[in-house]
Amino acid sequence: MAATDSPKAPLVKPKSNTAPIADADTIAIRNHATSAVSIYGRGDKIRIKSVRDKKLRANLRSLEAKTKEATIRAKNAEILLENNAGLLEPEHALERTYKVRQDEIRQDVGVETAKKGFELRLESFGPYDVCEYTRNGRELLIAGRKGHVACMDWRDGKLGCELQLNETIRDAKWLHNNQTFAVAQKKSVYIYARDGVEIHQLKSHVEATHLEFLPYHFLLASVSIAGVLRYTDTSTGQSLSSIPTHLGQPTSLCQNPHNAILHVGHQKGTVTLWSPNTGTPLVKLLPHHGPVRGLAVDRSGRYMVSTGQDRRMSVWDIRMFKELHRHHLRLPGSTISISDRNLTAVGWGTQVSVFKPDIFTHAPESVDNSMLTIPEPYMNWGGDGQTISTVKFCPFEDILGISHNRGFSSILVPGSGEPNPDSLEAGTNPFETPKQRRETEIHSLLEKIQPEMININPNFVGNLDLASEEQRKRERAENMRPEDKVAEMKKKGRGRNSALRRHLRKNGQKNVIDETKVRAREALKNRDKREIEKVKKLRTEYGPALERFARKGL
Repeated sequence: MAATDSPKAPLVKPKSNTAPIADADTIAIRNHATSAVSIYGRGDKIRIKSVRDKKLRANLRSLEAKTKEATIRAKNAEILLENNAGLLEPEHALERTYKVRQDEIRQDVGVETAKKGFELRLESFGPYDVCEYTRNGRELLIAGRKGHVACMDWRDGKLGCELQLNETIRDAKWLHNNQTFAVAQKKSVYIYARDGVEIHQLKSHVEATHLEFLPYHFLLASVSIAGVLRYTDTSTGQSLSSIPTHLGQPTSLCQNPHNAILHVGHQKGTVTLWSPNTGTPLVKLLPHHGPVRGLAVDRSGRYMVSTGQDRRMSVWDIRMFKELHRHHLRLPGSTISISDRNLTAVGWGTQVSVFKPDIFTHAPESVDNSMLTIPEPYMNWGGDGQTISTVKFCPFEDILGISHNRGFSSILVPGSGEPNPDSLEAGTNPFETPKQRRETEIHSLLEKIQPEMININPNFVGNLDLASEEQRKRERAENMRPEDKVAEMKKKGRGRNSALRRHLRKNGQKNVIDETKVRAREALKNRDKREIEKVKKLRTEYGPALERFARKGL
């Protein structure tokens, strides 16, 4: 066999420094698995490499593989999450979405969706300062400053009730469902049924200016003209606490849906955070140099947006209590609302501007110059001479409700509503029946969270109390009010109200001793002595565990 001059091919293929390029299907599968783990995952992954035991490492690796497979199956089985919320998209670079008018949107959407945009002309009863939706978005509550209150099923156009109270109305809120609502009138707060019947009068809530309802705690909170924050449990009717803020008349109020902390805006530009368990504010913020007119916290409890009389709109990160950025408005903002998809609506003057969710991540170009021009709005509405009072997004709908001096307007804001309602969360089912509503109310009462658990960190439950019983008694006595000390002393002085004790207490003076009093005292001593001897005899016969049952004759 003749030899050849060509060199022999290497037996082993040399390794390449570059990894093989994955195809498009592999990349899609990886992205699908990553998104499934991020949505349906249960906590962080276990660091398997740090485990030394080989058997334990193999078991953990198999468990992680099963968990990943379960999350992918859960994502594939979920039908409602197939479609995501969409926004208005411009066709070319020169087109602006905030120039799109409402009539153009109604022409391009379906007939049923177009019906959701309407307007109520109520100039004779205005101005209307309140508009409020229920948690499932089915019912609408509007209230005018002159005393007109109405609730309705806005989808079907069915009126629930209509009241003319002939009294100043400052605020109104739905309670745990669409059957009751609270109205802050001139002197106190009243609770009405859906048919307009007055159920209760909360006399302790004097001259309330703003109301908030905590659905998971069944607490109705109000802040008064004097700056007093009050909490009432609507399930029991018990008044929990009355906390003076010592900062004058408040200008705005909102709640953090994540941890049920109340944010109160004041005249001097400060925002204070409150819980019913403390008499002092948990946190104090200074976002403005004038009265705080509007406050809102997003659904996740991460960001707070505020507007003030200084024409400033400030965005804060509540997790770090740090101001991210601030912008100037043309006029002072009066009201703010954040949708389920983090679209932010700001009412200023006669205009309403809606901003995209990137307003929370819009950072300043430099550290020194944090005052920027306001970002480009997503949508605009107004300019017809209607002074905006309140804006409120409707849950699970692309609807923004606006109350103004001429009545109420409902406009379409594509992409603002959450398209996938959580069926496991109580009170947020937009398709619930009356039977489901009753069952939900019962489950909500059984699962009610106690007010003592309201904290900035909702995941914190508590620590062990390492103080002794004597220390707790001493602290309780030091913190007790004088009227509580008198009630405690009266409680301690109570005993058996026998005829002899009643005779000695009512008849005769302490410094006067007669024959009747001497005989009564001796009879009381003899009776107590016989009772002590009887207890000792039973204890020796039956023992200390069964002595009290033998005394009762069981």
